[in-house]
Amino acid sequence: MIEHLRPTLVLLGSLTLLTGVAYPLAITGVARVLLPGAANGSLVEVDGRIVGSRLIGQTFTEAKWFHGRPSATSATPYDATASSGSNLGPLSAKLVERVRADVDAAKTETGAASVPADAVTTSASGLDPHISPANARSQVGRIAVTRGLTPERLEALIAAATRGRDLGFLGEPRVNVLELNLALARLGAS
Repeated sequence: MIEHLRPTLVLLGSLTLLTGVAYPLAITGVARVLLPGAANGSLVEVDGRIVGSRLIGQTFTEAKWFHGRPSATSATPYDATASSGSNLGPLSAKLVERVRADVDAAKTETGAASVPADAVTTSASGLDPHISPANARSQVGRIAVTRGLTPERLEALIAAATRGRDLGFLGEPRVNVLELNLALARLGAS
């Protein structure tokens, strides 16, 4: 029996070392050389301090900041350890109730007749750091009043922060909320 078991254990150990240790280390090494920012989490640093990641949304609730999409993660919004959607389907009364409440709140806040869909719906992961340019523009009035800035200045900030479709046809135009708020902070008005 040992003569049959030994090759199996050697093969198991070899494949484990190859696919579970050597391959991940090699790919990580290549990524750190070719794409060091992305391989290390796309961290955003301000004045030598890490303030977030370009890949994970953050909660901004004060009126002077652009707000991101609602997060579907657990009790703590944008909790990367609990990444997932809410699993509530379009016929879920709980989902419909939450979205209606968010739409009413957004309409009250902005005074607009309609609300961009991404202002009241979560992303599939619950961690999306981006909003649509329409969502960002819908927040201009609130931020302009709070910060004493002109809407035109904020529109220019949004235009500068808007990224187009990847490769010209993949995805939708988007604005990274953290980067937009950092640009807003650099303006110095509050």
